[in-house]
Amino acid sequence: MAAGDRRWRPLRYQSLAALVEDSQWPFLFLVSDFSYGADDYDGEGNEEQKGPPEGSETMPYIDESPTMSPQLSARNQGGGDSISPTPPEGLAPGVEAGKGLEMRKLVLSGFLASEEIYINQLEALLLPMKPLKATATTSQPVLTIQQIETIFYKIQDIYEIHKEFYDNLCPKVQQWDSQVTMGHLFQKLASQLGVYKAFVDNYKVALETAEKCSQSNNQFQKISEELKVKGPKDSKDSHTSVTMEALLYKPIDRVTRSTLVLHDLLKHTPVDHPDYPLLQDALRISQNFLSSINEDIDPRRTAVTTPKGETRQLVKDGFLVEVSEGSRKLRHVFLFTDVLLCAKLKKTSAGKHQQYDCKWYIPLADLVFPSPEESEASPQVHPFPDHELEDMKMKISALKSEIQKEKANKGQSRAIERLKKKMFENEFLLLLNSPTIPFRIHNRNGKSYLFLLSSDYERSEWREAIQKLQKKDLQAFVLSSVELQVLTGSCFKLRTVHNIPVTSNKDDDESPGLYGFLHVIVHSAKGFKQSANLYCTLEVDSFGYFVSKAKTRVFRDTTEPKWDEEFEIELEGSQSLRILCYEKCYDKTKVNKDNNEIVDKIMGKGQIQLDPQTVETKNWHTDVIEMNGIKVEFSMKFTSRDMSLKRTPSKKQTGVFGVKISVVTKRERSKVPYIVRQCVEEVEKRGIEEVGIYRISGVATDIQALKAVFDANNKDILLMLSDMDINAIAGTLKLYFRELPEPLLTDRLYPAFMEGIALSDPAAKENCMMHLLRSLPDPNLITFLFLLEHLKRVAEKEPINKMSLHNLATVFGPTLLRPSEVESKAHLTSAADIWSHDVMAQVQVLLYYLQHPPISFAELKRNTLYFSTDV
Repeated sequence: MAAGDRRWRPLRYQSLAALVEDSQWPFLFLVSDFSYGADDYDGEGNEEQKGPPEGSETMPYIDESPTMSPQLSARNQGGGDSISPTPPEGLAPGVEAGKGLEMRKLVLSGFLASEEIYINQLEALLLPMKPLKATATTSQPVLTIQQIETIFYKIQDIYEIHKEFYDNLCPKVQQWDSQVTMGHLFQKLASQLGVYKAFVDNYKVALETAEKCSQSNNQFQKISEELKVKGPKDSKDSHTSVTMEALLYKPIDRVTRSTLVLHDLLKHTPVDHPDYPLLQDALRISQNFLSSINEDIDPRRTAVTTPKGETRQLVKDGFLVEVSEGSRKLRHVFLFTDVLLCAKLKKTSAGKHQQYDCKWYIPLADLVFPSPEESEASPQVHPFPDHELEDMKMKISALKSEIQKEKANKGQSRAIERLKKKMFENEFLLLLNSPTIPFRIHNRNGKSYLFLLSSDYERSEWREAIQKLQKKDLQAFVLSSVELQVLTGSCFKLRTVHNIPVTSNKDDDESPGLYGFLHVIVHSAKGFKQSANLYCTLEVDSFGYFVSKAKTRVFRDTTEPKWDEEFEIELEGSQSLRILCYEKCYDKTKVNKDNNEIVDKIMGKGQIQLDPQTVETKNWHTDVIEMNGIKVEFSMKFTSRDMSLKRTPSKKQTGVFGVKISVVTKRERSKVPYIVRQCVEEVEKRGIEEVGIYRISGVATDIQALKAVFDANNKDILLMLSDMDINAIAGTLKLYFRELPEPLLTDRLYPAFMEGIALSDPAAKENCMMHLLRSLPDPNLITFLFLLEHLKRVAEKEPINKMSLHNLATVFGPTLLRPSEVESKAHLTSAADIWSHDVMAQVQVLLYYLQHPPISFAELKRNTLYFSTDV
């Protein structure tokens, strides 16, 4: 291919590693014949995604498999020839231990030879850097210091990491014996992958800078076109000529090679060898790093040319909820290299080409983010009541169940489409009305705009993407009507997010996600440059949007926080776990006018896919999330819902957990169990204004510690309670009711409660529901009324703690009513099971009593009711 020729031929089954040998611009590839269907987020259409648009330029995509092209690797992770996230146990079938260890030596020898070549390549790249720096301070510089630092960014660090690794590994391979250990070297190498993240983030800019400098400076062009790379020690060729562009690509290729070697080493390392767990850990870190890099690199990042001949690229796009004229509107927002454009998909008649309608745009040179304390209070937008959001979830689940039944019975496609349309409408409403986190942007020449997001993660992503582009030398401009038309017209072709994130738009063969409980231990974090007050939050996706589920305690004034805190997170069709790391702010001047909360600073954020094969094991799976140079170590394991919700009576009747409430109150000579009274008192003393009290998970290890103390009736209970995190105390109270051998409202009365709440006539319902309370054993009834009044007091603080009566009913309803015997056929694995009519009825029963005027035990027992039923 001639130099400067940019007409790249299609790449289909060639690995990225080999591509560098084929082209001077190896990181670009094309996929032809790309076409789109039509979608409309006001209607029914579903669109099938085929691949990137023709003529698209891409960023480098790190190939995670030995034989796949980047685009195939992205789609088939976990299948075909791709690397398995969990290495095989022991040796390959039929391989003897001695032969396996010999294979280890062969694998290592080959890798060592390639490592030598790689170090030589890095040396060749660094060779011109010193003389270029020396001339930069003279009157005739070849390049400026800024240009040098951009082009050679992190190369020196990468070289030093690999030189140290090579120097330590080489003698071990040369003086080989069966007991040699080198897993710690690979583990250390994997732990330093953050440097590669920084290199990849800068890679495109480095190439663009090198190309511009070559065009404007003949001297640098000569240097960059013919760099001399030393050949291996045993090679006949003393030097090879390579271009700077090809060498700059080598670090990207190297991460893949290192991961493949780890995979091969594990195949030929006995499970009982000391290296095995170290290599396993190194592979996990490397796999996680590759996944995070590939998520960050968008293979469809595409340029559009304006009528003036300017090139602008699409950097990011997605669906956001905008508050416009006092109501919520779903918009498709496009971030280009110099402008943010907010659009809406036009409604078109069948068969016509769909287009976007531009609602507004802001040149990035004019875009500013008002600080929370500077921003004005939000325009009045009435939040959707919690119970209506829960009702939508129930409808969605019921419709999903109906669709599955229709498919199983091979029902009419028209009936299925009608059900899908109804489901889409409910999912669309849920997506539109659930976000609450404000994201403001302001045009310095005029208007402000407000979006509502479901997660701080998205807000941070959009803000960072815009701020990164604003570091460049951007000019303010006004688009003519023709320019705006061209730009808006390109949005349909360029967009990377095609469908609203609802399950109706998923293919039938896509993963339905996980239902049950994810246990997560947040261990520690490293990589902070200065001491701070640090904590983490955990989020999982549910019904198309992300929800915050847990928060660690604040670790004060440290660069290496060690939380070691365990959380139990309920999953509702979840596919991803996010961890966000914050610096706690105690400055009361930094208050968000939208919700009157002090704004904490995000230090880093990361996301991993919840792969069922990896997660659904009895063992803990340890991993590391890389985020902006920070590494957070965590472990997780998954428990299916039917296993975790079983009520199991305690074998030890001397404690309180898993013991009948009548036994506990009789032993204690109390009307309400001591554990209930103490936890309620502590929550009312210092947790009643805590945001998300009873909803946010407490630390599992703290809850287990409190459980042990209450079971042992330890004298230090009160002292321990006063020192314990309030979410752990709230979690202990929930656990007590969850572990009762039968529900507080009893197994015997459960069917009657279900029938009573379904009655339509208010008077009949009142008589029935009160009669059922009277039918409860006294310890159950007194404890229930005590808890009821407490939950009402919590809900009185809803403006501060964000816990409405409906929120509390959702948390406590199934805990207080769920029967002890779960039918064997009721394996709760689908969304329809979680949001079943039974579960929603349990919520409705508790909500009925929470919304009822105060109920007195004495009055309840004294009154004679008109309505009676045999229970």
